[in-house]
Amino acid sequence: MALFGALFLALLAGAQAELPGCKIRITSKALELVKQEGLRFLEQELETITIPDLRGKEGYFYYNISEVKVTELQLTSSELHFQPEQELMLQISNASLGLRFRRQLLYWFLKVYEFLSTFITSGMRFLLNQQICPVLYHAGMVLLNSLLDTVPVRSNVDELVGIDYSLLKDPAASASNLDMDFRGAFFPLAEGNWSLPNRAVEPQLREEERMVYVAFSEFFFDSAMESYFRAGALKLSLVGDKVPHDLDMLLRATYFGSIVLLSPAVIDSPLKLELRVLAPPRCTIKPSGTTVSVTASVTIALVPSDQPEVQLSSMIMDTRLSAKVALRGKALRVQLDLRRFRIYSNQSALESLALIPLQTPLKTMLQIGVMPMLNERMWRGVQIPLPEGINFVREVVTNHAGFLTIGADLHFAKGLREVIEKNRPVSTSDTSASSAPPPATTAA
Repeated sequence: MALFGALFLALLAGAQAELPGCKIRITSKALELVKQEGLRFLEQELETITIPDLRGKEGYFYYNISEVKVTELQLTSSELHFQPEQELMLQISNASLGLRFRRQLLYWFLKVYEFLSTFITSGMRFLLNQQICPVLYHAGMVLLNSLLDTVPVRSNVDELVGIDYSLLKDPAASASNLDMDFRGAFFPLAEGNWSLPNRAVEPQLREEERMVYVAFSEFFFDSAMESYFRAGALKLSLVGDKVPHDLDMLLRATYFGSIVLLSPAVIDSPLKLELRVLAPPRCTIKPSGTTVSVTASVTIALVPSDQPEVQLSSMIMDTRLSAKVALRGKALRVQLDLRRFRIYSNQSALESLALIPLQTPLKTMLQIGVMPMLNERMWRGVQIPLPEGINFVREVVTNHAGFLTIGADLHFAKGLREVIEKNRPVSTSDTSASSAPPPATTAA
């Protein structure tokens, strides 16, 4: 009975687990770049430490060591690697320091140079241990965390829609990579608590040849399109001069009879062409490519001034768009291209036949007038969850069944110190205060 209970709880937990819309894998190939930049930052931090004066009396020996400055720091042997259950491990050995200081010594015995050398070395080692350990702790726990704070978790994409990159579970580290699962869900800003249920295929990451891999499921794109749909952004109205001239003439000729029968007095009124998406568009990702299916209504009307508009026709438009996904810097961008277009009447088959002459000019209008506006907005892109100052380079996009992956290398567009100084917490200027570790940790 206990076995069945445990099995039921396991199945229940699995059913309630939220699937990621976005996954990121950092491979061991990225660690050398991260290590070089991280060690450069640590060296810069250690070279700025302030070492207190060392003065006192030891028997007949009086000493005063002051104005101690770090002139050189060499971290000759270091290793950064993934470690299961601890994510990342940085090991530094055979590090050396160059120091410059002023010494004042007074002693009463001759032939004590060996004693003095041992004493000064031990004293300086004690001072350095008291200063370096807190600096390393502060750099790792406070300053580097301020860098991680620049990773967008829940932010606005534009004035209508935001995106949620919450981490769904702890990162999983193996000997060769670090995998992270993100929610990867868009939401309309006016409905901050709304979320689209994720029923898409879970993206998979198996490659390890590049520094980093990012995977996006169909849910990632579907949540974006549904968010814009709920925000009321998927509609377009062209009135008067905004309607292409050739299309305006064709529509007036097509509906001339309807205009005469309905209201001949408004025959010269401006023409209105309204497109309104009827349901959230849906994305389909296959190895052959990525497509977006859209169903919209097309309404044609005349809009006389100071009078109600006169509707001439209403039709349904089915379109299929091909989507080209690219990653530039940290921005995920999508470019759409119109592939299939069909209009039909929701009233009768006979009216659908009458709409055939409008098929080509409406498609041309979409390609020339609508798609450029849509792509201009799409090309702004959405940021991928990476810290500030780190960009993707040499990207390669690969489509799979239900998801796509992007393999890339990393590039530090800004140095760690530049980014950290920009985001350095104000209250952390004193590294020996509350940011320092406990004495036992410092001694270690």
